[in-house]
Amino acid sequence: MSTAMYGQASNNKTIRYSGGLLLDKEGCRAGVLYTKNGKILYAGPETDLPFDEKVDLAGAYIAPAFVDLHCHLRDPGWPAKETMETGMKAALKGGFATLCAMANTNPVCGTPELVLANHEKAKALDLCRLYQAGAAGENLEDKAATDYEALAAVTPMITNDGKTIFSDDFMRELLKASAKYGFVVSTHCQPERETVARDIRLLEEVGGNLHVGHISRKETLDMIRDARKRGLFLTCEVTPHHLFSWDCDYKVNPPIRTKEDVDALIEGVRDGSIDCLATDHAPHTPEDKAAGMAGISNIEYAAQVFWKVFQENGIPLTRFSEMASFNPAKRIGLDFGLLKEGYDADLVIFKTDVSGTIDPESMISRSHNTPFGGREICGQILQTVVGGEVKYDYR
Repeated sequence: MSTAMYGQASNNKTIRYSGGLLLDKEGCRAGVLYTKNGKILYAGPETDLPFDEKVDLAGAYIAPAFVDLHCHLRDPGWPAKETMETGMKAALKGGFATLCAMANTNPVCGTPELVLANHEKAKALDLCRLYQAGAAGENLEDKAATDYEALAAVTPMITNDGKTIFSDDFMRELLKASAKYGFVVSTHCQPERETVARDIRLLEEVGGNLHVGHISRKETLDMIRDARKRGLFLTCEVTPHHLFSWDCDYKVNPPIRTKEDVDALIEGVRDGSIDCLATDHAPHTPEDKAAGMAGISNIEYAAQVFWKVFQENGIPLTRFSEMASFNPAKRIGLDFGLLKEGYDADLVIFKTDVSGTIDPESMISRSHNTPFGGREICGQILQTVVGGEVKYDYR
C-alpha cells in the first residue's frame, strides 16, 4: 500500500472514469464520469467526450467522497494523539474528503481567529477540506457564551462536544442564536435520554438548528421520531462503533449499548430516521486510554464497518451514500454528495466484494485506540479524490 497524497490527477486535465458503477443517493448505474478544473464535467451514460487521461475503474464503484460531521483532530494542542496532517491522511485513507473537527482543542477553538487559523493550516496541508467547529461556551463550559455572530461568519457549526450543556438557559440561548445566525448546533448528550428530551423541549419552545450527535439508544431515536411527527426539524447521526458492537465495555462516549439498541439504530438507518453517518474519531495515546479517557480511533476503517453492517442487514449502498455524503454535506450547507455536473470533484473509488480485518498496527492515524482489532470488515477504499486531485491511492 502507498499513500500518494498529491498531484496524480491534474486539475486542468479532463479525466475520464469508466469501467465501473456510478453510485450516489440517486442510484447505482453503469456509466462514465469526467472531471476538469476540480469539478464534475459529466456523469452519465457512455459518451465520446474527449479526455486527457483515463482511469479504469475495473468494476469498482465511484461515488461522492464522504463528509464527516464529527471528528477530533486534536489540533492545536495534542500532537501525541493526532495532528491535523495525520488525522487528515487517515481520513483520506477512509474515503473522507470533508471534515468537521470538534472544538475541544488546546486552546479551545472558541474565537474566529482560532477557527480561521485551523482553516489556514488545512489549506496549507492541501489534504481534506476542513470546517473547524467553534465552541459554544468559553473553555467548553456552559456559563459564558462565545461570540456566536462572529463564529457563525467563519464556521457552519458551533458545539461544546466533549462536554454536555447542562444549563437550560445556556442551551435555550444557543438554539435561539442558531436560528438567528444560521449555524448548526451539534450536541454532546450525556445522560443521553434526559439531555435529548430537554433539547427537544427547548427546540419546540424557541426553535433553532439542532443536530444530535452520536446517538446510541433506542429511546433517543424514538424521541427524535416523535419530535419530527410533531413538525420539529432536527437531525441526528450514528457512529460505526454504535452499530458494530454491543455489550462492550470499551470506553467511548456515549457507551456502546445493548443488542436491542443496536438493532433499533440499524432500523433507524434503514428507514431514514437517522440522517448521517459520522465517525466521532477520537484518538488518544495509550497512556491516556489506560487512564480512562473515552474515545476510539476509527476514521480510516469507518466506511468498511458501515458496509459490513449495511451488507448484513440488506441496506442498499445508495442509502450509505446518502448518509455518508449527501445528508451531512447538506446539513452544513454544501452542494456536495451527488455525481452531478458542476459539483466539486470530491470522489471515492471503492469495492465492497472483498473482506478484511481491522489491523491497528497498519493504521496511519497517530493513535491506534480501538477494541476491534481482528474484527472482520467489508470492502476497500481504492482512491480518494479532492477537488479533482488524488490525495490517497491504494496500490
